[in-house]
Amino acid sequence: MSARILITTDYLRPGDKVDRLLRMHGLDTIYSPSRGPRTHAERLSLFDGAAGAILASEPVTADMLAGAASLKVIARSGVGYDSIDIAAAQRHGMRVCNTPGVNHDAVAEMTIGLMVMAARSLPSVIQSVKNGHWPRSAGRELRGATLGIIGYGPSGRAVARLGCALGMTVIVSTSHPVPSDSAVRFTDLQTTISAADYLTLHTRSESSAPPLVDRSFLQAMKSTAILINTARGSLIDEGALADALSVGQIAGAALDVVQNEPLTASHRLRDMDNVLITSHLAGQTIEARDRAGIAAAHAVIDVLEGREPIHVVA
Repeated sequence: MSARILITTDYLRPGDKVDRLLRMHGLDTIYSPSRGPRTHAERLSLFDGAAGAILASEPVTADMLAGAASLKVIARSGVGYDSIDIAAAQRHGMRVCNTPGVNHDAVAEMTIGLMVMAARSLPSVIQSVKNGHWPRSAGRELRGATLGIIGYGPSGRAVARLGCALGMTVIVSTSHPVPSDSAVRFTDLQTTISAADYLTLHTRSESSAPPLVDRSFLQAMKSTAILINTARGSLIDEGALADALSVGQIAGAALDVVQNEPLTASHRLRDMDNVLITSHLAGQTIEARDRAGIAAAHAVIDVLEGREPIHVVA
């Protein structure tokens, strides 16, 4: 009997490139797309009979892994892996892999797109035109503004390149500065927070750490600044952000990720005029999905065939 590979990434389908690649290596595929929270019973049985898994960003907890007797490898079809209990996977001898570098250009383009939308109030303008009006309010140009970037991995660097191309002053807070990148200025975190007109997050979120963006963080920002998050929802204290936006402590926010997805209908941020929220789409381009799916499949194949995968988390 062939080894079975569970696939929960919702854009991967039977018969696609990933499916064909796995089957070429003698593996069977089973699909259980991630489309929201699963019941307790569904979660506990998710990995039944699977030797490998290609996963979306849904939570993978210790109790789910405890019953996964045949599971040898988990591959995320994306960069983040904070949704997976890494310690539990290690206890059970499971390899955990991710696919960095497949979607950083897509994330960077989305980040700049959100900045333009916020700077020109495009969502409200578009809705107003649909409602029969013809608004002529003035927006702001990105050229000449200060772009602050927190984190300087592939996505942060890609955003920096685009910001420089647009004529922005780019400042970066990171524990891994790149001195050869002379077009940007590396500063400490507080300087980046306080100087940025547009402040974008591209750093990891540690599950045990409090949110990076808390009340004191928001108080240090310019009152005219826009906060952008295409990284991790857990980086932001959403209650503190809602309070800051409601009193004009900062001018606005553009969020592609939130703490709990999908965003609940009653969430405070949903009805705020100075907030743009998209549905975790930054890395979701056709090109990036192709790269992510194939990279995740290769990680699964490598582990099951006794090779060391390229990108190992644990």
